[in-house]
Amino acid sequence: MNSKKKQLFSEFPPVSTEQWMERVTADLKGADFDKKLVWKNLSGIKINPCYNAEDTITQLKNTGENSQSLVNYRNIVVSNAESGNKLAIKAVEEGMNGIIFQLKENVSVITLLNGLDLNSTTVAFEIVAEAVAFTKDLVAFAKDSDLKGYINTGIISNYTTTGTFDTSQVEVAAELVKLTADFPNFKAITISGTEYLDSGANQVQEIAYTLNSLVFLIEKLSEKGVEVQTIFNNLNFKLAIGLEYFVEIGKFRAFNNLLAEVAAKYGVVDFSNTLTAKTSIWSKSVTDAETNMLRATTEAMSAILGNVDGILVDAYDKEFKNSSDFSSRIAGNITTILREESYFGKVANPVDGSYYIEEVSTKIAEKALELFKAIEADGGFYTAFENETIQQQIAEIRLQKLKLISQRRTPMVGINKYPNLMEKVAANLLSEGTTDNSKVLTPRRASLEIEALRRVTEELVAETKIRPIVQLASYGNLTMRKARAAFAYDFIGVSGFDVHQEESFESAEVAATESANSDAHVVVICSSDQDYDETAVAFIKAFRALNSNKVLLLAGAPENINELTEAGLDGVVNMRSDVLVTLTAIQNKVQKTLKD
Repeated sequence: MNSKKKQLFSEFPPVSTEQWMERVTADLKGADFDKKLVWKNLSGIKINPCYNAEDTITQLKNTGENSQSLVNYRNIVVSNAESGNKLAIKAVEEGMNGIIFQLKENVSVITLLNGLDLNSTTVAFEIVAEAVAFTKDLVAFAKDSDLKGYINTGIISNYTTTGTFDTSQVEVAAELVKLTADFPNFKAITISGTEYLDSGANQVQEIAYTLNSLVFLIEKLSEKGVEVQTIFNNLNFKLAIGLEYFVEIGKFRAFNNLLAEVAAKYGVVDFSNTLTAKTSIWSKSVTDAETNMLRATTEAMSAILGNVDGILVDAYDKEFKNSSDFSSRIAGNITTILREESYFGKVANPVDGSYYIEEVSTKIAEKALELFKAIEADGGFYTAFENETIQQQIAEIRLQKLKLISQRRTPMVGINKYPNLMEKVAANLLSEGTTDNSKVLTPRRASLEIEALRRVTEELVAETKIRPIVQLASYGNLTMRKARAAFAYDFIGVSGFDVHQEESFESAEVAATESANSDAHVVVICSSDQDYDETAVAFIKAFRALNSNKVLLLAGAPENINELTEAGLDGVVNMRSDVLVTLTAIQNKVQKTLKD
């Protein structure tokens, strides 16, 4: 009987923080604990690797509730009412319980929503023009139903992406609030924060600027006679989901917490907004695009655990073509599987009380509140955007993110690490680079600069009918030569060159002679530091005596780099190498050789 009541893992004695730190310090062998094990996020938060009962964790209030009626949205671009209706009916048949209609012009509501059960299907509308006329038809059509969803006129997102605030949209929003007054579950005002994250912002910035824009809208709508309580009851927020799994969970929880604080400042305690999450553009890729499905899955997981009300998962191929039936179906299935088979959304707030997530949530909330207050103190959202304070702050974080990607310190599968060398990508699908406008936000993929690098290769292949060949010439110490060849294969493969598997030689002399006379356009020397000390200079001189045109690289970080460069080495590839800088230099020399 007693054995059955025995506490789980009671046979293991508790370990104090002091004991744990003693062991870790010994294992680190003098290395700095903060640099090695404390994770630093670009939002300015530091997260320890371990927590226990000795840690005092602040548990945030008002972090939202895990939605049992989670809305799984599919996005439908409406060219006409008939085709939009067919796609919506098909989506519902495939298990979707939410539809987002993208409308470029007013269409027949009766035709568009024909056959849809508005009591069980949530409907949202992103409308470019004629929102009032459309909404009048919508409420007349839905008068006997429990209409659920939202309308998005782009009142904030249009401003942040064009730099021009349309004041008439405030009047439109006020009118939409009146028209939908009989439908408490349909939200007439959508505030989007996706443009911040998709332009390179961090999670703290996305939360703060979204709330700053809320305060701005409250002021504008109050001038039109809309009560603050009514505004909060009509709010739908749309936030993007990034790849930092636990931080994204904390972001949504922190947003809900701070939203309640902002509402309290207006004397609003009880209100019913909705929070919709969308998989980000920033994290997606054109190369090895199927990997986007994995990214979308982890993003959806973090959003659900962060207590959102609905999720839009973009199709994995959306960034480079019109989504196919297959890719749209797979996107919808991601949330369905998480909700129905993995029980996400069926367990009440499963992350509450987790030391790690509570700590992340609290720190994000603290940082976001600090930034929010700073923007308000300097004149508020509109002033900060007009004087480009917001744009500059986002640009700083974006540049840091892009640097980490270029240095491969932020790994992105198929982009800067583990490229699919069997994949052929048409040049026109790849980015030509970026031309940033400092006055507006431009949602973009993080991979654009690396895509532009790959595009140069594809255009070179199209022009010369030759795909540059990379030979990995290895010799000496077996373990080190294989490790460095594998690293070089992965590193240079990002360029789109034809990287051959490692080719081993019995000596440095043979390797130099054979590789100099091979068909390769780029040769990478792969061996150990000791072998480099003894033979690298001789290798390079022998190689250059036979061939002066090929790009000759070395995998590693030799101390005598100046001597090797003087002998004819073009460069090195190692953990500290910058992908863009290194591969651009290689490309330039290969281009010159092939075109001469």
